[in-house]
Amino acid sequence: GQATLRPSKSFDPVGDAATLKSCMVGLGTDEQPMIDILAHRTNSERQEISSSYKTQFEQELIDDLRNELSGDFESTLVALLTPIADFLATELNALSGLETKEDHLIEMLCTRCNDEVVTIIEAYERYLTKTEREEDPADPEQAIIDAEALQSNMKDLGTENCALNSIMSSRSYDHLRMVFWEYKRLTGQSILSAIDSELSGDLRAGMLSFVKCVENMPRYFAEKLHQAIQGVGTDDQVLIRIVATRCEIDMKKIKRQYQKLYQNSLEEAIVNDTSGNYRTLLVTLIEDM
Repeated sequence: GQATLRPSKSFDPVGDAATLKSCMVGLGTDEQPMIDILAHRTNSERQEISSSYKTQFEQELIDDLRNELSGDFESTLVALLTPIADFLATELNALSGLETKEDHLIEMLCTRCNDEVVTIIEAYERYLTKTEREEDPADPEQAIIDAEALQSNMKDLGTENCALNSIMSSRSYDHLRMVFWEYKRLTGQSILSAIDSELSGDLRAGMLSFVKCVENMPRYFAEKLHQAIQGVGTDDQVLIRIVATRCEIDMKKIKRQYQKLYQNSLEEAIVNDTSGNYRTLLVTLIEDM
């Protein structure tokens, strides 16, 4: 598997909940056991710990942690303890005030399979009404037709009623990769450079992200992590979101792409840019078990 976080071998939600409670009793808080437990349990295991905590202590684990902790360490633990769909729905909701949100929307929605998106949308009904992406294999003949349609209507991409929107929003990723390959064969230009020169603004940013995502998802996340870490000040929200939601999916691939692109390990980049328990928690989530 490509996950850095896998189900715990001897999982004991009752014991985990009791240990977490004892970390918060008395003066001060003992954060290391929180990292040892929560960074080594999958999201579904953490849900079991939360419900056992509530049964044993008649309190919400997330509320208790919020009362005891602060800053990015607290935010990361809250992200880890929230069911993934609910967490992403909250993150989507937080975007409503941002100017350039397309890239973030793509990062959260286009990288999930249909079932996941449906769950996120149910948790966040106001945004995106349809999820009709096929999950079928690529169709070579259709790919040529789609590539020709892209070529003749590139300037209309993203406008109302544009046929291309249905190609981009409904075809499977395998099929789209073939369409992009055919597009390049047909025009001598990659789909990325075509979007770059023909579109502008948020639409351009969103489409570039989407195509990168389709072509190589781990590389896309490596680039997003690099932007979050290397910018002026760390974009902790993006860093937490990607680490918390990808460590159970493809973090090993993302780390390989990061190393390849930036000649530096993702662990080193995070260590240099964060500190304290927050740093320990992130590194624990992405290190190979």
